[in-house]
Amino acid sequence: MKSLLLLVLISICWADHHSDNHTLDHDRVIHIQAENGPRLLVEAEQAKVFSHRGGNVTLPCKFYRDPTAFGSGIHKIRIKWTKLTSDYLKEVDVFVSMGYHKKTYGGYQGRVFLKEGSDNDASLVITDLTLEDYGRYKCEVIEGLEDDTVVVALDLQGVVFPYFPRLGRYNLNFHEAQQACLDQDSVIASFDQLYDAWRGGLDWCNAGWLSDGSVQYPITKPREPCGGQNTVPGVRNYGFWDKEKSRYDVFCFTSNFNGRFYYLIHPTKLTYDEAVQACLNDGAQIAKVGQIFAAWKLLGYDRCDAGWLADGSVRYPISRPRRRCSPAEAAVRFVGFPDKKHKLYGVYCFRAYN
Repeated sequence: MKSLLLLVLISICWADHHSDNHTLDHDRVIHIQAENGPRLLVEAEQAKVFSHRGGNVTLPCKFYRDPTAFGSGIHKIRIKWTKLTSDYLKEVDVFVSMGYHKKTYGGYQGRVFLKEGSDNDASLVITDLTLEDYGRYKCEVIEGLEDDTVVVALDLQGVVFPYFPRLGRYNLNFHEAQQACLDQDSVIASFDQLYDAWRGGLDWCNAGWLSDGSVQYPITKPREPCGGQNTVPGVRNYGFWDKEKSRYDVFCFTSNFNGRFYYLIHPTKLTYDEAVQACLNDGAQIAKVGQIFAAWKLLGYDRCDAGWLADGSVRYPISRPRRRCSPAEAAVRFVGFPDKKHKLYGVYCFRAYN
């Protein structure tokens, strides 16, 4: 017991000594390997960083070494960044650096590098962020037999929206749900993203897949058809279901886009095929569901004209509720999946910037 107490006191004293030279914010995460003595510390100035699709971000990570244990050289230090999966059971390699040797993996190639603002800076810079970059990243620093890690979360500005295809509600297994989101310029949402959307007012009474394979739905106004009128608001959890056989809707997530979303001014209303061609004639493509939600939520786009979208649905975005235009709430209003050959509507187009 005495030796354990002495080890703890030594650890505290060493940490206090270093805090004189490095100011630690209240949200800074620190890991100490007490079992071998605190010879290597890895910390992050922020536990979470925020950005948006197309942006650049720095994931903070610094390490501190006991010079009496390692000497003055740092050429043997290995820095490894990995991304944690939603269930924390796997890690996806992102970037490895050891001296002059550096390697980038998968979709991160050409987009990541170490900041190297100082000799002890292991921060990772990610450029041209994608929707898939959202998640938790682990910074691991290894020197000899010593190693330490810290986890940093990357959050993206964006919007969560419920989605179901023309076939109707509860028609997607997990893999089809993933693809449905990708087809609409989005990705399947995480629980944290759905929870944040619920805190922001999202209320939806149909259960949908999330990225971890669970099925859930957000309720802000409890009522009988949605779990009962006397229940508390919250994110209702159906649990984990068979990804092949079980069928539900899906919650998708999208973020800022690099382009122009607009309602095409056209002299006549259009069938679906005519709408697709009209956007092409204007140097654009018919817009996707994720793009109308991003324009509505992130840009405040408002238009009280129902228009075709790429999936064959007809919708219109209202950010300023008014009579005859979603009087009760700001929302992307859903008209339905009309007959493509005979029903006539306007069209929303999207022109990407190069």
